[in-house]
Amino acid sequence: MIDAGRNPVVAGYRIGMLLLPGFNSFAAQGFLDPFRAANYLRGERIYGWQLLSPTGGSVTASNGLAIGDTFAFGDLSPEFDLLLVNASWTPEAFQDRALQSWLRQASRHGCLLGGIDTGAFVLAYADLLDGHRTVVHYEHLAAFNELFPAIETEESLYSIDPRRFSCCGGLAAVDLALELIQGRDGIELANTAARYIFHERLRDGGESQVPQALQPVGYQVPAKLREAILLMERNVEEPLTQPELASYLDLSVRQVQRIFKQYVGVTPVRYYLNLRLDRARGLVTQTEMPIMEIAALCGFVRAEQFSRAYSKRFDITPMRDRIEGRIPFQLRNVTDHAAYHSVDQVDQHSRSRPNTS
Repeated sequence: MIDAGRNPVVAGYRIGMLLLPGFNSFAAQGFLDPFRAANYLRGERIYGWQLLSPTGGSVTASNGLAIGDTFAFGDLSPEFDLLLVNASWTPEAFQDRALQSWLRQASRHGCLLGGIDTGAFVLAYADLLDGHRTVVHYEHLAAFNELFPAIETEESLYSIDPRRFSCCGGLAAVDLALELIQGRDGIELANTAARYIFHERLRDGGESQVPQALQPVGYQVPAKLREAILLMERNVEEPLTQPELASYLDLSVRQVQRIFKQYVGVTPVRYYLNLRLDRARGLVTQTEMPIMEIAALCGFVRAEQFSRAYSKRFDITPMRDRIEGRIPFQLRNVTDHAAYHSVDQVDQHSRSRPNTS
């Protein structure tokens, strides 16, 4: 267990990180470590931070890591210079009126307010992202766009506005922190902090979350394959036929099949179906939308067809996944989910559920 420390922030640029049950542990540590390095390299505490949670005490991340001795957000004033909401699983569970009021106070105070991974959902539920560009993890983009169609989203690593910021999570949290250090204390400190934690390159916030020409394992993929996948992603509700896809690519159906088999290992039909089912799973587990509505949004005409395909791919029905899919995988076989479900201590009646009917 990591001890968050019991001393409130009293010096330096004041950073508050609100950890919600099931939060993104990698992003939390990745975001804070550049500031730790900057303090060490400067030889003084120019940045200070405090870890918060809904009820104080211990809070468990999506990977099972527990951070202890956090402060309950309601016990502290939200007067931070920067306040970050770190959420991952079930952001829809955190629509508590007290939390939303506290976040709005932080906004009125003028702090830089933002979210990592699905933290943007929590801010959007509190009506704090209107007029701001927003970034969430690519897996959650479809759900976010369905729930908050008026909020502009972008599939990038992070975004920083004068009053708001958002980040997709993971390693991008390091890039975000270094960008913030550079903006406040200059490029030299950002560079030395990056070198100190062995971060090779500060990526621009506008870079795509999904690699384009080069895959993470290092091989090059053809431009036509990237174009095909992009066409599939943009045509989920009304899927393209194989001849239509081939025509847009200026290839034959056989050529499209060949590049998918060579570089992806499955047929384009299978890849397209899996893509639609993955999109559907995000909506099933991350929203309260009716299952049949989700099926239609993902290109399925009949409910039984959707349920059968979903069950075959994920070995679980959509309705069952709506329940179990909100528990991180490594916690699903744990008898006691109390640490993860500490959100249940929040007054259920104080939540304002979104209208998804």
